[in-house]
Amino acid sequence: MTLRLRLRGCLLAACALAGAAPPGAALATNVSSTAAPAGMAARGHRAETAGIDVVTYPTHVRDVVVVLGALPAGDAMAGTGNAAVPTLTGLMLDRGTTALDKFAIAERLESVGASVSFGVGTQSLEIRAKCLRRDLPMVLSILAGELRTPAFPAAELAKAKQQLIGSLRESLQNTGARAQEAFSRAVFAPGHPNRPQSVEDMLSAAESATLDEIKAFHAKYVGPKHLTLVFTGDVDDAAVRREVAKDFAGWKGGEDYLRAGPPGPAAHAPASHQIEVPLKDKPSTTIVLGQADGLRYRDPDALPLRVGTAILGQGFTGRLMGTVRDHEGLTYGIGAAVSADSIADGAWSISATFAPALLDHGIASTRRVLEAWWKDGVSDDELAARKQGIIGGYFVSLSTTGGLASTILTTIQRGYDLSWLDGYPEAVRAVSRDDVNRAIRSHLNPSSMTLVEAGSVGAPAQGNQGAPPPR
Repeated sequence: MTLRLRLRGCLLAACALAGAAPPGAALATNVSSTAAPAGMAARGHRAETAGIDVVTYPTHVRDVVVVLGALPAGDAMAGTGNAAVPTLTGLMLDRGTTALDKFAIAERLESVGASVSFGVGTQSLEIRAKCLRRDLPMVLSILAGELRTPAFPAAELAKAKQQLIGSLRESLQNTGARAQEAFSRAVFAPGHPNRPQSVEDMLSAAESATLDEIKAFHAKYVGPKHLTLVFTGDVDDAAVRREVAKDFAGWKGGEDYLRAGPPGPAAHAPASHQIEVPLKDKPSTTIVLGQADGLRYRDPDALPLRVGTAILGQGFTGRLMGTVRDHEGLTYGIGAAVSADSIADGAWSISATFAPALLDHGIASTRRVLEAWWKDGVSDDELAARKQGIIGGYFVSLSTTGGLASTILTTIQRGYDLSWLDGYPEAVRAVSRDDVNRAIRSHLNPSSMTLVEAGSVGAPAQGNQGAPPPR
């Protein structure tokens, strides 16, 4: 079981620091593929089977199959109910079915080197499986049993609660997770699907969750409606669909994603907002500076804003790294990213870590770079170089079966068909400097952004914590 839970905040912050995209609905599996970078959509097959949106995409990898999937049963679906129930439901799925206990399942999978796991994100229950082609029927049978008829043994609920509570308590001391949590709670209004529960509320919910609540949630949300399964690697479309039809026949249920919520603060709101999350004895402080941007991925300005954001804060060639880290020596890691916009409207943010003694200098430097980028925009040379890098990185991400499956799944969650596999590079090439600069000015406002500081804040630094990193 891959326990993502409250570590999502840390993952988002870490990705922003690295200049990468935040984790999406799937985890890549590094099996090298040789998918061609042109005419990609024509190789895939997408159709409904047993009420499930099934995609198969054969590659030149021999014998190995990767399965990634998602359905709307994430934390946001808790609504006004117990906030821990969606995550606990995900944790319980691989702990035995009405036909096989967890030990029998583990024995069957391990005997052939296969794996099946689940994770719970903001909106999705995420499914991952990997096996040899010959073992796909057995793996699909196990997966179907875990999704359709989990046993939900009472003894396992106690263990799942302990696992969740341990992860939550660990996250209480993680500066990245706490900063991201405070930021998301500040910029997304109550009731918005991207607004997380506080760690404290999740701890209380985990303690009080009942088996009846978990069974009711599973019955309502875990079903074929809006479930997507993506199969990549050594796959045969007809064979895959026969197995899916056999194992999932007659399955019902499921709900749609939450695609809208109360709006966050307007981009041009008059005042900024600062939040401190004190954590004792931390050698560094994580900051998140940003706002809800009001955009979903398919909105016309979303891609230009992403390209512009990459110029500001992606990797070592971004402006933030060039100034705040390399020139001024104030941090080891800083980056900017757009996040959480695949299904609902998302957020724009800068994340960075600073030694406590350098915090004020680091924030000031970050704001100077941000404001210059917002006021003056990007140059033609920056745009040309960044577009080339984005397109190159996209094709590299498709070079593994897991990366390809993850891209396909995210593409579908964003509302595109398979033609977007070929359309995305062309869309990036078509982005103009005017598009980027207009999107930046239209959807962002540095003077009204929320600033979160998590770590050693509100007190003078001690000892040599203020020593800057080497330049």
